[in-house]
Amino acid sequence: MKQGLKLIMCCLICFGAVELLAVESIHLGPRPFFLVEDMDKGPLKEKLSQCSGTPVSKRAFSIGHRGAALQFPEHTRESYLAAARMGAGVIECDVTFTKDRQLVCRHSQADLHTTTDILAHSDLAAKCTVPFEPGDPANGKKAKVECRTSDLSLAEFKRLQGKMDAANPFATTPEEYMGGTANWRTDLYATRGTLMTHAESIALFKELGVKFTPELKSAKEEMPYEGEFSQQNYAQKLIEEYKAAGVAPSDVYPQSFSLDDVLYWIEQEPEFGKQAIYLDGRTYRPSFRSSLEDMEELAEQGVRILAPPIYALLDLEGGEIVPSAYARQAQQVGIDLITWTLERSGPLTGGGGWYYQTVKEAINSDGDVMKVLDVLAQQVGVIGVFSDWPATTTYYANCMDLP
Repeated sequence: MKQGLKLIMCCLICFGAVELLAVESIHLGPRPFFLVEDMDKGPLKEKLSQCSGTPVSKRAFSIGHRGAALQFPEHTRESYLAAARMGAGVIECDVTFTKDRQLVCRHSQADLHTTTDILAHSDLAAKCTVPFEPGDPANGKKAKVECRTSDLSLAEFKRLQGKMDAANPFATTPEEYMGGTANWRTDLYATRGTLMTHAESIALFKELGVKFTPELKSAKEEMPYEGEFSQQNYAQKLIEEYKAAGVAPSDVYPQSFSLDDVLYWIEQEPEFGKQAIYLDGRTYRPSFRSSLEDMEELAEQGVRILAPPIYALLDLEGGEIVPSAYARQAQQVGIDLITWTLERSGPLTGGGGWYYQTVKEAINSDGDVMKVLDVLAQQVGVIGVFSDWPATTTYYANCMDLP
């Protein structure tokens, strides 16, 4: 018996075994239960409360936005593992490229100064598009700096560590600039942030048994990059890395804010294009008004999945949160909907901020995130929700028996 236990312990000490066991067993932590307890009394709270003791499993409805970016440095191995351990069935790698045209996971080609420790590496910081210039707090002058993935080779990029996405805009030193994490986030898990290439993320996600949603980020560099690397080359390279890894197209949900990228995949890579997601940034414009004709045109072009921000799918009617005209029009033409981003707004006691702008009058507590999630799932009919803390969406999806 003792020999058997010893053998088991030896296996658990092995890094790979520990990692596999940790992911196979979903851990939600206290947050979903805190949110349910914070809800107003009613049928939804009662329903969600009844699920508190039931087993949970991984769900495709729960999408890890940049991993688990509420508390882990985004687009790092650690953030991705955290998302998988919370039951995210789909995880996102935002894709951009380095100076030597290698695809890497970063939210923007120009965010290394806020999401990594590049300013702690003097030789690499010197290569930034805009090297650090100190701010002058007394005169209200902000610090200046811009560091791009395209400023570095892949080997140089891999020397960096991820940190929480933040900056002190009035910093007088690079060290000060790298601070500024919001008080409702934490640096507790920012002591290690392993950056990843897109290909490495594919290998990891395969290991974790989750699906893939890479977002092709717009380039800050003029395209074609160096006169040779065109936007089409860039979009194709993303797909080629899934083919090289033997990933089934049905497991990949490529995304872009550029309709041209989405149409390229639909036309040139139809198996992958079936699940291409058009991230609808048109909704950012206050003047934007959706129409049935517009939705019909998108559907005719082959767009099957739209992903606007949360507020674009919701409206208020008699003080109640209801589907927006945009949501109803998409439903009418048979376009599926995904939305973003839950758990990215901090405390909701003040109305929820940017992501809740169309329904802020109905938002007054953290528990209202569950009310919003319920309308999105049950009335709007979204097929997935990006979250910075996937435990919340995983709990809801399990309770409501969503895929």
